[in-house]
Amino acid sequence: MGSGSFIAGKYRIAQRIQTALALIYPPRCMGCGDLTESDFGLCGPCWRETPFIGGTVCESCGMPLIGGQDGFRTECDDCLKTARPWRAGRAALLYDGKARSLILALKHGDRPELARPAAQWMAQAGRPLLRPDVVIAPVPLHWSRLLKRRYNQSALLAQNLGRETGLECVPDLLIRKKKTQVLDGKTAAERAQILEDAICLHPRNARHLIGRDILLVDDVMTSGATLAACTRVCQAAGANHIFVLALARVAKDA
Repeated sequence: MGSGSFIAGKYRIAQRIQTALALIYPPRCMGCGDLTESDFGLCGPCWRETPFIGGTVCESCGMPLIGGQDGFRTECDDCLKTARPWRAGRAALLYDGKARSLILALKHGDRPELARPAAQWMAQAGRPLLRPDVVIAPVPLHWSRLLKRRYNQSALLAQNLGRETGLECVPDLLIRKKKTQVLDGKTAAERAQILEDAICLHPRNARHLIGRDILLVDDVMTSGATLAACTRVCQAAGANHIFVLALARVAKDA
């Protein structure tokens, strides 16, 4: 048997295995569990309930804006009022509707497989930030919360984003050395105070920062205080431009 026939035979066997697996484990919607056409997808109703961000957005935080581009840097009211320490930011979803339930499932519902399609959405939304030499790094989780959850959802997103884009990912670039209280419900000023000196550079990762562009990844951006704290650590360590990319952005009235 020639090599071509051998390869063709293996391909037919693989196809049969995939067909058998599809019959036993048919693809289901990530949102509701109904049958879908492909793995890691959303059914029609869940897709319509998932608020993807598109069109004109704030170039600093990714918030969707009304109107079109005018050739100048476009920013939302919050970013005009308080300048962000990073260079630019984007988000794939609004933290509402089906997006909120998917993120809560990833974060607290033991659904790490959701990070793969989420990273694909983030790659699409963050295309303007994905420069050839950028280093991807997640917002760190304190070891005590990591022990409880068993994984850092932001690290899963960053690693899947690295695989999706082919860019370098350093999951432990930053560490959270101080356990902080939950930031939900806190004002921007309170969040900044709580996060003061809570995040630092991992000692062995300094070489990844000097003169490099860094893309910080988080699951949800609310006030941006955590991303700002991470940005300042990277800047102090000698990084070049800092960009931020979140899976979801909390709208001001959400």
